Amino acid sequence: MSDDEPDLELLALLRQHLQGKLNISEEPETGVLESAEYVYDNSIDVALDMRSCKNAAAAIHSQMQQKEYTPATWSSHELHPKTKDDATVAFIFTMDLLNFSFWSEKDEAQRFAISYRDKRWTGYWSLVATIQRALDEGVPITDSHFWQDEEECTLESLRHVFRSCTDEEIPLLEERLACLREAGTVLYEKYECSPVNLIEEANGSAAALVNLLAKDFKCFRDEHRFEGRRKPIRLLKRAQIFVADIWACFEGRGYGEFRDIDKITMFADYRVPQMLHSMGCLSYSPPLDVAVRAKKEIPHGGSWEMQLRGCSIWCIELIRREIKKQHPEAQVNAILIDFFLYDTIKEIESAGQESIPHHRTRSIWY
Repeated sequence: MSDDEPDLELLALLRQHLQGKLNISEEPETGVLESAEYVYDNSIDVALDMRSCKNAAAAIHSQMQQKEYTPATWSSHELHPKTKDDATVAFIFTMDLLNFSFWSEKDEAQRFAISYRDKRWTGYWSLVATIQRALDEGVPITDSHFWQDEEECTLESLRHVFRSCTDEEIPLLEERLACLREAGTVLYEKYECSPVNLIEEANGSAAALVNLLAKDFKCFRDEHRFEGRRKPIRLLKRAQIFVADIWACFEGRGYGEFRDIDKITMFADYRVPQMLHSMGCLSYSPPLDVAVRAKKEIPHGGSWEMQLRGCSIWCIELIRREIKKQHPEAQVNAILIDFFLYDTIKEIESAGQESIPHHRTRSIWY
C-alpha cells in the first residue's frame, strides 16, 4: 500500500469508534483480589503466617477430599433449594440480598433464632429457614413485585416474616426492608423484574455479573476507603456470594455456567477470618486481639475491619495457590475453600470449641 492510499481497516475502526460501536473484547475483572493484596501489603494489625498457610492448604485439601466436597455439596444442605429453575434463582437472589449481620450479644438460648421443620436455626441458616417458611405460608418473599408493594411489604409484615422463637429481633430489620425495596426498583427498571435477566446480561461471566450487581444496586456496592489508596477497596462479599451460590446450586450448568468462575474470591465476612486465625494463618496486633477477644464492636469501614477482611481474602488466595501447586489436578477454587471453612467453623461453634470469637462489626455488607 502506498502512502497516499487509505487504510480501509483503520478507517473502519475509526468509524466504529465515532459511532460508538467499537467493541474491543476485554474480559472483565472485579478488582477484589487486587484490592485485597493492597490491604495485605499495607496492613499493620493483621499478618499472615506463610508456614501456617501451607499447613492449612494441606489440611483443607485432605479434608475436602475425604468429605468429597464439591459444588454439589451446596444442594445437600437441608434448607437449600433442590430445584434448578427460575424460582430457585429468585430464592438465591433474595437470600443473598439479605445475607448479612446475624451475630448477637446474647447467649445461644436467647439470640435471634427461627423455628422451622421442628428445628432451631441461627445465623445464616435462620435466613434460609425464614425464606422457606415464608414461602410455605404463602408470602411471596422472593418476588420483586412484593418488595415494591409499600402496602404489603412493610416493616411490620417483614417483622412477622422474620419472627423469632426468642425475644430478640433480627438485627438491621429496617435496612433489610430498604435492600428489598431498592432491589425491587432496580429489577423493575432494568431487568424486567427478573434476576434471571440480570444473570443473562452478564453473558456467562462471573466477574461481569459481580460488576453489574455493584454498579446497579447500591446495596451490593461493598467498597470502601483505605488509607493511602485513592481508589476504593472492593470487597463485594454479597455480590460475589450470589454468583457463587448460583454456580454451586446449578453445579456449573445452565444459569450457573460461568467461564471465569475462578475469578471469584473468598467472601469477606466475620466467620472465615475467625477460622483462619484458629488455624494460625492470621494473627492480630495486641490491641486488635484484645478487642476481638473482648467482643468489642469494631467500627464499620475502619482500618481494623478493612485489614481483617482484605487479609482474609488474600490468605484464602494463597491457600488456593498452594493447593494447586501441590495438587495441579485438584478441582478447587476460593469459593469451595470458603464454603468448606464456613461449614467447619459452624461445626466447631456448635461443639463449643471456638478458640477465639469472631470480630463484631454491624453492617449490611456481611
